[in-house]
Amino acid sequence: IPPWPRPLPLFLISSGPPAVYQLRPKLEKFETLTRITVGEKDINKMNKTILLVGETGGGKSTLINTLVNYTMGVKWEDQVWFQIVEEEEKSQTESQTSDVIVYEIFGFEGKTLPYSLTIIDTPGYGDTRGIEQDDIISERLLVLFRSDDGIHELNSVGLVMKATDNRLSDRQRYIFNSMISLFGKNLEKNIVALMTHSDGMPPENALKALEAAKIKCARNEKNEPVYFLIDNQQSKERKEEYEDSLKKSWDLTECQMHYFVSFLGRCGPQRLMKTKKVLKKRVKLKASIQNLQEKIKVTELKQREIRQIQVALKTHEEIVKKNKKFIVEIDEVYKEKENIKGGMWGCFYEGALCCTVCEENCHYPGCTAAWYPEHCQVMKDGRCTVCTRKCPASKHVKYKWRYVTKTRRVTKTMEEMKAKYERNKDEGQNKSSLLENLEKEMMKLIAERSKYLDESYQHVVSLDELALKIDSVSTVVNLDFLIEKMKEEGDTEKVQKLEEMRCRVDEGTRAALEYIQNKLTTSGKRS
Repeated sequence: IPPWPRPLPLFLISSGPPAVYQLRPKLEKFETLTRITVGEKDINKMNKTILLVGETGGGKSTLINTLVNYTMGVKWEDQVWFQIVEEEEKSQTESQTSDVIVYEIFGFEGKTLPYSLTIIDTPGYGDTRGIEQDDIISERLLVLFRSDDGIHELNSVGLVMKATDNRLSDRQRYIFNSMISLFGKNLEKNIVALMTHSDGMPPENALKALEAAKIKCARNEKNEPVYFLIDNQQSKERKEEYEDSLKKSWDLTECQMHYFVSFLGRCGPQRLMKTKKVLKKRVKLKASIQNLQEKIKVTELKQREIRQIQVALKTHEEIVKKNKKFIVEIDEVYKEKENIKGGMWGCFYEGALCCTVCEENCHYPGCTAAWYPEHCQVMKDGRCTVCTRKCPASKHVKYKWRYVTKTRRVTKTMEEMKAKYERNKDEGQNKSSLLENLEKEMMKLIAERSKYLDESYQHVVSLDELALKIDSVSTVVNLDFLIEKMKEEGDTEKVQKLEEMRCRVDEGTRAALEYIQNKLTTSGKRS
């Protein structure tokens, strides 16, 4: 092994040539993330960070190993190859982990790069485990970007795909779409295509596939997506009969790595303040609309309960006038706790964040990164941004249960109904008739419903101002729901604004939407 700045912990996989070694880097967990580190960090030296996105089977593991070997200064004549990722044969719908993994390569500054390198991998995105798995990865990225010990700027985002792709699959579109929608608008010029399995020829079909999917990314002087080619043959045994071909493949990748490094040098680091805001907005938007849907359900059930009482009072009008006793059967609305799947999984805790005062689910599903209510992303300045009363975090719990709204058939006397709908009145206040109180209660429910809708609308509008791609799959689903409910409200101005956003949905998002709908259907069948 050529001399390196310091001894490397590793073991031999194959003698080659090239001799393939598996690195044994330092592995640690911080918060809900995995960090794998080679070497020791020098705070006085520059570092550049790359985030990689792509489906399993697209060559992402080989690309990470290529970046590591290039950073370490490995040459063809060294006849060695190092692996930091253990490359295993996996199907395209399976991934070994859903952790966000941070690879750090320190101590090789000056070999080929004047800086150290950090690579962020997002394995498991878009796999068959369901939409909740993707929410976990998005939450973990937010943890990574906001943590004091995390990542606060990106130099590049690499969309990993095969140079031989004639089209992007619905799954690829979904993965790229979902990830790009998490970024702030300042990151567009830092997003590039990293094309694996290349033979060195121009990837014309793959570029057309990117264009057809309308993927937002950096563009060159010809207004084409910026891309770099990577061959995947570096660790292949150099048998005499095809050693010349392997050398050409090595030279291709090394040359393209030079170009990529030059690109990194030209584009400055982008701070992740906007991206963190986008991630937080998406979490709050989703939680808000999920909570809103529950509130609307409760509102409509309470309205039905009131109508039943109103009908009963009118039917028994003569009995009411004579103050005679009678009993009414109604569908009474109530809430109870229901157990859910959850608990501790590795370094995160999956459960429902619930307000015990409002008896509402403030963040479910999707609450995984926070162990305690005060750390959940829907909290701001110690208070919940989702529940009706915006209660303090101390009034919330996170356990393996949630609130569910149900109805039960009960009988009520006139006295019981009066007591229920007059319980909040002051003693000195004039008592209205039960019918008047019921009408006031109905108007209150209608006003609350409008308020909930407006809160979610404001989330969507503010997200539109921040996000690089507003028409993401999750936002489109939310838009459809809001448009339907705003039409019921008769708010034409807001409906028009939402429909303008909905019209931006391009072919790529539509294909991704079809993919996620299939995923949701499949997940529903499994559960």
